[in-house]
Amino acid sequence: MSEQSTVEVETAYGSVSGKLEGGIARFLGMPYGRAPIGELRFAAPAPLQPWQGVRTAHAFGPTPPKPPLGGKLGEIMADPAIAGDEWLNLNVWTPDTEAALPVLVWIHGGGFTTGSSAVPAYDGATFARDGVVCVSVNYRLGVDGFGYLPDAPAPANRGLLDQIAALTWVRENIAAFGGDPGNITLCGESAGAMSVLALLSRDDGLFHKAIVQSGNAHIGQTPGDAALVIGAVAERLGVEPTAAALAGVDIDDLTEAQNEVSKEVSQSADAVAYGASTIASCGLAFLPVVDGDVLPRLPAAAIADGAGGQVPLLMGTTTEEFRLFIVTSALVSVLLPGPFKTRVKAYGAPAGAYDEYAKNDTAAYPRNKPSGIAAAVLTDRMFRIPTCRVAEARGENDGAPTYLYEFGWRSPVVPNNVQVKLGACHSLDLPFAWDTLSLPANQKFTGTEPPQSLADALHSTWVDFARTGQASWKEYDAQERPVMTFRYNNTASDQVVNDPRRTERELWDGLLDTV
Repeated sequence: MSEQSTVEVETAYGSVSGKLEGGIARFLGMPYGRAPIGELRFAAPAPLQPWQGVRTAHAFGPTPPKPPLGGKLGEIMADPAIAGDEWLNLNVWTPDTEAALPVLVWIHGGGFTTGSSAVPAYDGATFARDGVVCVSVNYRLGVDGFGYLPDAPAPANRGLLDQIAALTWVRENIAAFGGDPGNITLCGESAGAMSVLALLSRDDGLFHKAIVQSGNAHIGQTPGDAALVIGAVAERLGVEPTAAALAGVDIDDLTEAQNEVSKEVSQSADAVAYGASTIASCGLAFLPVVDGDVLPRLPAAAIADGAGGQVPLLMGTTTEEFRLFIVTSALVSVLLPGPFKTRVKAYGAPAGAYDEYAKNDTAAYPRNKPSGIAAAVLTDRMFRIPTCRVAEARGENDGAPTYLYEFGWRSPVVPNNVQVKLGACHSLDLPFAWDTLSLPANQKFTGTEPPQSLADALHSTWVDFARTGQASWKEYDAQERPVMTFRYNNTASDQVVNDPRRTERELWDGLLDTV
């Protein structure tokens, strides 16, 4: 690739111009579907119309409507908002438009209501530098993406339909950017990881390998429970819970009402008001709906029956996932265990789990406060045990390999007034996996001296898996249960640990089964 300042590529819809910096071509904000407004609101993504001339793709495209991250969480995590209606856009980073390189497609997290591909940590140049064409995707969020609206052209799962449309675009166009359409790895974190598992369970053949960071295949609302959530949003707005009525609401008012309901769902964990499947899925208000169409079955059940069994899978969690949500909130200051015991019970933790987890306070991962104990229980409930269940089920089906890892380094950042650290929390691994530690925005989360050697190790693991579909350690099985632990016990050691925290894992036997 020549060292010119811009480079042009011909897609199926027209020419695009990207910027060339440091040997990496960046094509940003390219549409993969028409703007989902007007008659296309609450519909499946509409195919693009071809354009004449060269379309400039030098800046990130518009982000879907979303509430701002508030409080301490908003102070430490970047979530850019970019105005415009063409929300269905993606970005490509490539080192060579004439090659046929492995492709990594990224689906961002954010609880299905926030986040975007423009988050600074997701700089795909680091993957392109290492010989992997990187694609990152925006998709509809909240009510527009995941609100259940039976009268809409697409009643449910519009955000998943967006992701499918983006993957279809990649399959049809990525060769022009130097990517191999026969070697695509779908990758995501949190809600993005849940999306990857949902798409894996559909078995569409749109990708060939998958990386799931902090995911959960047990997510999925019933239509009835999803209707309770959208009903609560409509009630706050004083309108009917229909696509026709909500389309007439100012988008800022809709987003505010959506955010109020999301907070109520997570804070109350009220299965009566919002449905058992909403709470059991992890307390998120907006989720993929098991509608029998876009999502025929709960992803965990479909995967247990062999869906996606031919796709090699790399799955990771952090050691203290749920600390992100507790130590950045007022819950960190609660000194009595009662409210936490109520919360973990509402989310389906084993009887006595809080007291059992309290026994395992260690210097590496302190649980010396009620908030720390609850965070440990909910880390397993929401992330680690569901990850194990998917690995166990795939092992029984004797298909492609599944590899598990854990991220154990603790952030020293204190996002509260009681001197409780973030620790090895949810999303902390991302600037390491993307090798973007040097960005100032990330250092609000990692502190000023995060270990570059850890980024080297985790990033290279993702890169190698995208190339080969293999990890450097043994695939998971239900006998030895090998887990690569990056920064084992928060030390400088990376090592494979068989069945980490076995006694706590065994508390969940018979719970969160995949069928």
